[in-house]
Parts: sequence; C-alpha cells; structure tokens
Amino acid sequence: MVAVLALFTSLLWGTADYFGGVMAKKRKIIGVVGVSQALGLCFILIFVAGAGEWHKKLLGWHGYGIYGIAAGYLGFLALVTFYAALASGTMGIVSPIASLGVIVPIAVSLARGERPSALQLAGICIAILGVVAASGPELTGAAGLKSVLLAVVAGIGFGTALIFMQLGSRESPLMTMVTMRFSTTLTLFAVLIFRRKSVDVKMVDLPLLALIGIFDVSANTLLGIASTRGMFSIVVVLGSLYPMMTILLAAKFQHERLVKIQYAGIVFALLGVSLIGIGSGA
Repeated sequence: MVAVLALFTSLLWGTADYFGGVMAKKRKIIGVVGVSQALGLCFILIFVAGAGEWHKKLLGWHGYGIYGIAAGYLGFLALVTFYAALASGTMGIVSPIASLGVIVPIAVSLARGERPSALQLAGICIAILGVVAASGPELTGAAGLKSVLLAVVAGIGFGTALIFMQLGSRESPLMTMVTMRFSTTLTLFAVLIFRRKSVDVKMVDLPLLALIGIFDVSANTLLGIASTRGMFSIVVVLGSLYPMMTILLAAKFQHERLVKIQYAGIVFALLGVSLIGIGSGA
C-alpha cells in the first residue's frame, strides 16, 4: 500500500509539473505558482474540515507548524526555480535533473538509522540511475547551462523540503500541507499587492491552474501519509519517479524527441521499482 501511494504521488507530480511548465511558457511564473497554490489550498481545506484534523498539535518540535512553514517556503522557492528551468529548457531534461534532489532525504534517512534490505538498496540505486539516464541529452551537453543550474537548485530545494514535510507529517499530513500552502499563499498575495503586473493569469487559465494546484497538493499529502507508514528512504525514491510522467507527456503533446538513453532510463527506473517491491515482500 505504501508503494502504491508513493507511485501515485509520482503520477500526480509528473502531470502537475508538465502542465505547470506549459503554463510557465505562456504566463509569468509568479502568477502561475501563486494562483495554482491558492487553488490547491482551497481544495485541501475541504478534506481537513471533513477529517477533523484541526485539533492536531501545531507548536513545538513535535507539532506540524514549524516544519510545515519550512517545507512550504523551501518548496515554493524550489517550485519557482523549477518552473523557470522548465520555461527556459527542455522538459525531458530539466525534470529528471531536478528529481535528483531525492538524494538529500535518502542521505538523511540513512543517517537517522533506516536500514533497507540489500535488494531494496539495489532497487534505490537502479531507480536513481534510471532518472539520471533519462536526462541523457544533458550528458552530451545538449541543454543550456542556465536551465541545468536552475534544475539543480530546484532539486536541492525539493529534497530539503521533503525532509521537513515528513517531520510535520508525523503529527498530521493534512495539516502540514495546509500550513505549507497557507504560508506561501499569504506571502505571495502580500507580494502581489505591490507587484500586480507580476500576474497575467486570465480566467480561461483557471481550470488548468486548479488542476495543477490540486494534483500538487494531493501528491504532497499522499507522500506525507506514505512517509509515516514505511521507510522514508524508499518512499521518496518511489515518489521521485515523477519525471517519467513529465517526459512521456512532453513527448506526446510537445513532441519532444526522446533519445535511446532516455528510454533506457525509464526501463531502469521500472526495474528499480520492481526490486524495491520484491525487497519489501510486495
């Protein structure tokens, strides 16, 4: 069940990233991120109201508040950087590079004492290798330096945000997501009051922005839930496979041409997932 949640997270993230990249090419990034996150916040609040999560502990090292705020701002900065990379580079290259930020929470998880089995460790390494291989064109220098550097910064930000998100999810995954979205949305609206020209979103964009926001916040919530039910090092690896979905959507709708090493990367990623599943007894 944990593996299914984490893999579904990849599906949602990959789809949200693809459409986010599409919107970032047409509209200003700050508006795309701000409006989509605000719509995602409205969506998650409905579930919080129904689940009665308001009573969960907010303050202190064992509460969700401080971790939600940290994860929210780190994730927001990483997302803006990531969309900038998508807008200036090739989706099939940028997304896999950014996903390598998963190395950060894996290293922290192992340092905290998690001990995956030998088969699971092999699966983790092969899956990460698959994501690297999926960025094959960059290995030959086919991508611009700016988009690559932005993708690397985004990856580090995403990886660090995942750590704080997992810490907050120990108390409440839902309230951690609400805190993440509320803090960044409030800040964005404060900024936009003084920089209204930063937003050029139109009414016709709202359905797609809602889909982006809903998919993104849902993915975060599912990953938070999965992280409380299984080894975080494995959960984040399975969740980091979202570039595969972004790559396939970009190839289908943007006609981005994939090369052989990218197809090989997808195969390696699937093999890694299989080994992790077998090592878990699934």
